[in-house]
Amino acid sequence: MELENLIKGLDVESLSAPGRGEVSRVCYSADQCVPDSVFVAIPGLRYDGHDFIGEAIGRGARYIVHEREWTPPAGTVSIRVADSRRALGILAKNYFGNPSAALTVIAVTGTSGKTTTTYLLESIFSGAGFNCGVLGTVNYRFNDTLYPAPNTTPESYEMQKILREMADGGVTHVIAEVSSHAIDLKRVDDCDFDLGVFTNLSSEHLDYHLTMESYYQAKKRLFAEVLPKSKKKHLRKMIVNADDKWGKRILDEVAAPALTYGFGQTCDVKIGAYRLSLDGIDASLDLNGETISVHSALIGKFNLYNIAAAAAASVVLGLPPAVIRSGVEKLSSVPGRLEKIGTSFGAYVFVDYAHKPDALTQVLQNLSQLKQKKIITVFGCGGNRDRLKRPMMGQAATHYSDLTIITSDNPRREDPMAIIQEIEQGVDREKIQKVPAGDLRAFSEGRLYTVIPDRRRAIETAVFSAKPGDIILIAGKGHEDYQILGDQKIDFDDRVVAREFLSRREALS
Repeated sequence: MELENLIKGLDVESLSAPGRGEVSRVCYSADQCVPDSVFVAIPGLRYDGHDFIGEAIGRGARYIVHEREWTPPAGTVSIRVADSRRALGILAKNYFGNPSAALTVIAVTGTSGKTTTTYLLESIFSGAGFNCGVLGTVNYRFNDTLYPAPNTTPESYEMQKILREMADGGVTHVIAEVSSHAIDLKRVDDCDFDLGVFTNLSSEHLDYHLTMESYYQAKKRLFAEVLPKSKKKHLRKMIVNADDKWGKRILDEVAAPALTYGFGQTCDVKIGAYRLSLDGIDASLDLNGETISVHSALIGKFNLYNIAAAAAASVVLGLPPAVIRSGVEKLSSVPGRLEKIGTSFGAYVFVDYAHKPDALTQVLQNLSQLKQKKIITVFGCGGNRDRLKRPMMGQAATHYSDLTIITSDNPRREDPMAIIQEIEQGVDREKIQKVPAGDLRAFSEGRLYTVIPDRRRAIETAVFSAKPGDIILIAGKGHEDYQILGDQKIDFDDRVVAREFLSRREALS
């Protein structure tokens, strides 16, 4: 691509040579540079791309986009900008030919429910005959192509690259989980979204955002700044949970038409009568004037909200109620989202991604309403992440569970026992008794908790401690098929491990 076409729309502060020349590639990692490439030096969270300009030039980069003062050597062009991270998005959009303009693109944001809502939308859209692509926490996928997801939302360059691949592959509709990090770091500023869906907001990522207000402002930015730039023609681009207090703030503070969903009588998509069980959800939905009845294999009231969110987005896109109902009913499960692993020997076993206090609370609240006998919860907290949530997770788990097994999640570079001790600070010792891991005979009386740092042994203990009618919840890692110990990533999938011990338990019955 010609440089002058590549830098269109870029807020260039200075250019050391005429903006002409053939560009071979756009890179923001120096080791990806080749002759005649553009290298974008981005100040990152751990490293600063400006420190790698020399390496980029050594690999052949000819054009350097940068923020800091820098004198280019002979044969190299300096392109100075105020915000190189923002510049990367513009360059990527130009380089890949603005692919989102040719696609229907839906952004789903919020603390909880993003993944399930995207799976519901994928099911509905596929039933409508659309060719879908999905970008999210579990993976990035379209047609027969599947990429691992290093981030919930890709960096702006990868975002535009994947969207181009999707458009070229015949994809018509893309559903993207959009994280607060991605919004704050401007990864999605150059996507032409059709709709933005807001699910809810609760305490999370405060190690990054520091305060709930800052976290909220990052989410709000999608609706207040990113969506208004979209050239798509839908009258209402905002789909908002009107029952959520932060959703109400968005509705009050963002001057744009919205379609609302929830239980409130003024909601455009209203949740009516419903019944919840361990077999799923039966509910009626008023879709802006037309009522449908749906059955979903998903479990819990929070999933009823996710269903309403997906239905509301589908209404804006003009999909018939029958298509919406069919799409909801065809989705049998979502990887690692209250995923039912089995009902061996009469116990119900679920794996869920809940790794924050509100998510764990919601899952356990819903299971508490459905339980026949007792709830056994296995969970831990990740290392090198938000420490403030650890005691809150301990409080939530032990408050709703009859037996809580505190274990390791992804300890990373932290001492697993130090993490567990911080979790224990949230346990009400006057109400919850701690028992040795090897002596759970007292499980029949009162609420108990124990500590088993080895996650595999913790799951084994849960399975062999359960009785018919009990519920086992293995929380925190969900769809993840690895565990991070120090700087090592080892194979570990809660679902695989649970099935292994369920089979052993069944063989002994």
